[in-house]
Amino acid sequence: MPLPAFKAYDLRGRVPDELNPGLARDIGIALAGQLPPGAIVLGRDVRLSSPELQAALAEGLRSQGREIIDIGVGGTEEVYFQVDHLGAAGGVMVTASHNPMDYNGMKLVREHARPISSDTGLFAISDAVEAGNLPAPVATPGHETPMHDKSAYIAHLLGYVDRAALRPLKLVVNAGNGGAGSIVDLLSPHLPFEFVRVFHEADGNFPNGIPNPLLTENRQATADAVRAHGADFGIAWDGDFDRCFFFDETGQFIEGYYLVGLLAEAILAKQPGGKVVHDPRLVWNTVEQVEAAGGVPVLCKSGHAFIKEKMRAEDAVYGGEMSAHHYFREFAYADSGMIPWLLIAELVSTSGRSLGDLVAERVAKFPCSGEINFRVADAKVAVDRVMAHYAAQSPEIDRTDGISADFGDWRFNLRSSNTEPLLRLNIETRANQALLEARTRELSDLLSA
Repeated sequence: MPLPAFKAYDLRGRVPDELNPGLARDIGIALAGQLPPGAIVLGRDVRLSSPELQAALAEGLRSQGREIIDIGVGGTEEVYFQVDHLGAAGGVMVTASHNPMDYNGMKLVREHARPISSDTGLFAISDAVEAGNLPAPVATPGHETPMHDKSAYIAHLLGYVDRAALRPLKLVVNAGNGGAGSIVDLLSPHLPFEFVRVFHEADGNFPNGIPNPLLTENRQATADAVRAHGADFGIAWDGDFDRCFFFDETGQFIEGYYLVGLLAEAILAKQPGGKVVHDPRLVWNTVEQVEAAGGVPVLCKSGHAFIKEKMRAEDAVYGGEMSAHHYFREFAYADSGMIPWLLIAELVSTSGRSLGDLVAERVAKFPCSGEINFRVADAKVAVDRVMAHYAAQSPEIDRTDGISADFGDWRFNLRSSNTEPLLRLNIETRANQALLEARTRELSDLLSA
């Protein structure tokens, strides 16, 4: 059984009882044995506990003779980028993203920013640490070199758009006192945009709440600023800015599902005929937009490790999940919270249409429920009850991730959470809001029984 902080894809735990400097040092020692020869990139988010955890992690790695490249405070995607750009053996981002104040965590990658998850070495690290099966320090410890130059990363981000095609849009940017603000400031001189900055300064005390725009109560500040300033659209990030969230020109929050199709369209305009990987929770809008743009949609199980693996196997140009994770082939197949808003700004600039207009058309064509969570005593019993109810209608079933049932004019996906006793439900219809509402009530009753 892995230690409590070790999850399927990363580490997350309460500090200090589940994650502390002693454990971080041991993780560094164990990780050193998992990676090929070469330097290891370390970065951290703005949390108050992150410097101490990063230092302990570095101490463990250095004790095994590993060279450390310390990129300092930033975003998870910066570790991904620098590991690939510098040809490093791997990297670790010390971050708890949008978790509560007393949490921290780590996201680990090997060469080319390939994720280290439960089945690719993460639990092996946990087992070694728990058993105390760690090698002694080597005679000559590795060195640590600070590398705070972000110019290659900024140049890479700017390479996704034609700056000559950009209009002088007014954009609200809400970093939530996380790490995104400093990157916006570095991009700003190269772009024609006017930025309205909200909760911009990095502050690990999170005076305006933990940066998690998925929480309804955290959206108000961005929405209000969009309306107050007459902005073209708004963007908000989580703490380590590997996800970004959008608000249209009226301050309306945009469901992440519809961004996947828009971003696919934007990428396929630059890389015609490419493959686009998407998750199975909501699919119809994405498939239609990808195919209309001349691309090839590829279905894949949800989760960054699965999406990245599938993208590499298919050489896909882009991958998108409705959870606001967006992956790009030229970005080491990794997820970025910066590339999406640049592409959307370019799309708004060149289309001559507002973001709200672009999205409203898709929402009307494929309305969706958004993800609804149900706490159930027994997930299997609940799922069996749902499938028995609909069996006579003979839906087309897909089990890529949980159960997807397609009835022709509507479909649903029902999947268990990896981390909680929850069932997650998503429903969509073909241009039928009334049917969506009826089926949402029906499934809610079945799952709450």
